[in-house]
Amino acid sequence: MTGFVSFVGSGPGDPELLTIKAVDRLQRADAVLFDDLSSGPILDKVRSGADLVGVGKRAGRQSPKQNHVSRLLVDYAKLDQRVVRLKSGDSGIFGRLEEEILALKEAGIPYEIIPGIPSACAAAAAAGIPLTRRLTARRVQFVTGHDVTGDLPEDMNLAALADPSASTVVFMGKRTFPKLAAILIDAGLPASTPALLAEAVGKQAQHIERHTVQSLADQLAREIGDNPALILYGPLSEP
Repeated sequence: MTGFVSFVGSGPGDPELLTIKAVDRLQRADAVLFDDLSSGPILDKVRSGADLVGVGKRAGRQSPKQNHVSRLLVDYAKLDQRVVRLKSGDSGIFGRLEEEILALKEAGIPYEIIPGIPSACAAAAAAGIPLTRRLTARRVQFVTGHDVTGDLPEDMNLAALADPSASTVVFMGKRTFPKLAAILIDAGLPASTPALLAEAVGKQAQHIERHTVQSLADQLAREIGDNPALILYGPLSEP
């Protein structure tokens, strides 16, 4: 069997932010299994004749089950295909990469991981700010805004998340941020802590809003919209 899987991080969605290695694998692939946030102009890099299979999962929408996605990877590779599993941002950050790797290992299929620009870094760049600041933001932490039920995870480290000297990035958190903000403020995070809402980063619909933690929570309690987003809060500097 000569099938091989390349896990490719596509970055935030702007094809100009793809790595050279990512473009190479897309141009040589026989099949590309892509997430919703990795579609659009990025797929123009795929060679003509390759199979394009959408397997994206989005909150609140009917989506393929994870075991089905893993099975597709195995099935394509067993046909001696060069397969690209295209994930948004960096595939190792909240991309369920481990589950797909385990499926390949059980089937004896070789693979590689090609990192992409993390969406958190792209969001900070789009806002014109650093994620770290000398003396005031010496730590960066990434956290998911929901668990498998769609609610806030119950085992969150509140002391870390309420640390005013850390830059925190919340993935997939628009629905739960009002609840999270209330918990963090009760845990000691100042309600006036700077916050950013970064929507559709790297795409034409990109939109960045500056808030405090409290004002962003109030806004998202009224309306969350459909665009995928990251929330950043902490000692964020102005551009």
